[in-house]
Amino acid sequence: MEKATFGAGCFWGVEHFFAEVPGVIDAVSGYAGGQADNPSYRQVCTGATNHAEVVEATFDPAKVSYATLVDLFFKMHDPTTLNRQGPDVGTQYRSVIFTHSPEQERVAREELEKARPRFSKPIVTTIEPAPTFWKAEDYHQDYFEKNHGHSCHVTYKELANS
Repeated sequence: MEKATFGAGCFWGVEHFFAEVPGVIDAVSGYAGGQADNPSYRQVCTGATNHAEVVEATFDPAKVSYATLVDLFFKMHDPTTLNRQGPDVGTQYRSVIFTHSPEQERVAREELEKARPRFSKPIVTTIEPAPTFWKAEDYHQDYFEKNHGHSCHVTYKELANS
């Protein structure tokens, strides 16, 4: 099993999206990329900690490639908007790929280049080494299911055919 960590705006939809991908064993909402240890949602929302809302996906590379996950990441959100996705604004909503190995970094950069022609504006996604992942509070986990499908992103099934 391997880990992949993505920030693509509000983590509720991102978590649900990746959980639907065949080969993804687990998807967990959390925070990464900031300065505070074990930050709370309230702290992250102030912008003072500089954490991004992220999802850490555990996946079986024999069933789904990291390249596929990165490609889906670029399809599931707008990587051209700095620190925002739709109505959500702030550094916690930035587009970021946190890589867990030099190989993941290489693949992420290749997939970013492949994605460029799909967008009329420059991609602002950053690619950074994975820092400590802090699991979000329990009420953020499986939010989509707990709240009857309220989410800020499209579903995997919609993107799988695109």
